[in-house]
Amino acid sequence: MPVAEHVLRHAAERPARPAVCGQDGELSYAELAANLQGAARHLRGRGIGPGALVAIGLAGPVALLTAVLAADLAGATPLVGDPAWGRERWVRLTGAVMPDLLVTEPLPYAPGPAMTPHAAPADLAWACFSSGSTGRPRAVLRRRASWTDSFAHLSDLAGIGAEDVILVPGPLTSSLYAFAAVHALAAGATAVLPGRRPGRELKARAESATVVHLVPHLLDDVLRRQRGSGALRTAVAGGAALAPGGRAAAARAGVNVVAYYGATELSFVAVDADGGGLRPFPGVEIEVRAEPGAALGEVWVRSPWLADGYLGDVPGPLRRGAGGWASVGDVARPYREGEVLRLRGRGEGAIQTGGATVVAEDVEEVLRTVPGVGDVVVVGSPHPSLGSVVTAILEAEGASPPSRELLEAMARGGLDAVQRPRRWYAVPSLPRTPSGKPARALVAARLAGGDPDIRRLV
Repeated sequence: MPVAEHVLRHAAERPARPAVCGQDGELSYAELAANLQGAARHLRGRGIGPGALVAIGLAGPVALLTAVLAADLAGATPLVGDPAWGRERWVRLTGAVMPDLLVTEPLPYAPGPAMTPHAAPADLAWACFSSGSTGRPRAVLRRRASWTDSFAHLSDLAGIGAEDVILVPGPLTSSLYAFAAVHALAAGATAVLPGRRPGRELKARAESATVVHLVPHLLDDVLRRQRGSGALRTAVAGGAALAPGGRAAAARAGVNVVAYYGATELSFVAVDADGGGLRPFPGVEIEVRAEPGAALGEVWVRSPWLADGYLGDVPGPLRRGAGGWASVGDVARPYREGEVLRLRGRGEGAIQTGGATVVAEDVEEVLRTVPGVGDVVVVGSPHPSLGSVVTAILEAEGASPPSRELLEAMARGGLDAVQRPRRWYAVPSLPRTPSGKPARALVAARLAGGDPDIRRLV
């Protein structure tokens, strides 16, 4: 079912229910339904229909969601990008496939009869950009069912319903946050998108949220802002590993965390709804393919939620295998059905040093527990004899980073000798992908380029 059809149904049943609140306004379900109908008629009037690709670069989240849903209602494929991108940037990112329409202004309202969705689950219906944490963003294409049929499973796991107010505290250029906002509307809930500088009224809306869908590094900040309101009961967290103590801190605030692992190309793979560890998301089969005796293997997935591939057939980490299996190169400990999936990160994050393989996420997990460390990225730095050495770049919580002595002491206590960083750096703030994850490839490039903001700890 098209998401637009969900919105039209909610508008008929509960027209006054707030649908979306953002910096560019607030719409009830009746108002959102009317706006997307008018915008969809405008698109059809421009010849945009099934098979068309509509690139959407709008800063206002309410206008953006209206355009996305209007494209959905018209039968076209919406693709959300950064509003700062120009046509040349769009061409570079979409490869040889130029969008049929680039939307940089809110879509106008065209009068006329109500449009009725005519769509099939196998329609090529959604496109979104990968986060770009390991390279340039790629436009990922998916069938309608691979996006929308997972909504009910997430709602069941997180207990999300039409009475909820769902805080989406990140940009809709991120596939994670775009999914969160669209899922909220499909559920009949209220989606609150505060942006970076919310006004007083929008802050109040955010503080009344019952559910938040976010990347883990924002959880502490959200818990701090919601303190005393008592409204927030569930945090849905994806895009990176949950920090040590994150679930316990949320529990002390009366908030349950539903953490999940996935990728833009794979959608949901595994979920941890109670702290018991990652287990396959409904409908997902998992294999970890490791060489005999190896400590790590590559994660392969078979599910209804897989993407079709990349727009323009550009190369990317998604690989297809026989029997409907797919992988993006993530690695995990050996796994058998019924066990917990012990994910160790993206294969591209592995560091080859002196003949050993170090998984960057293993090192980062330990270093995040050091007092005064806000976040950390671990990369490999070139070395003449070892190939690479483990290098840590820290983002401090306060004015200054922890001492190197403390960092090395904590590393000795929690890491094997080969895993311990040989080089330590500090940076005022780590660059992040649109979804909020530290941009590992960008950090490595800045370090290699001698960025003066990256200061070596001695």
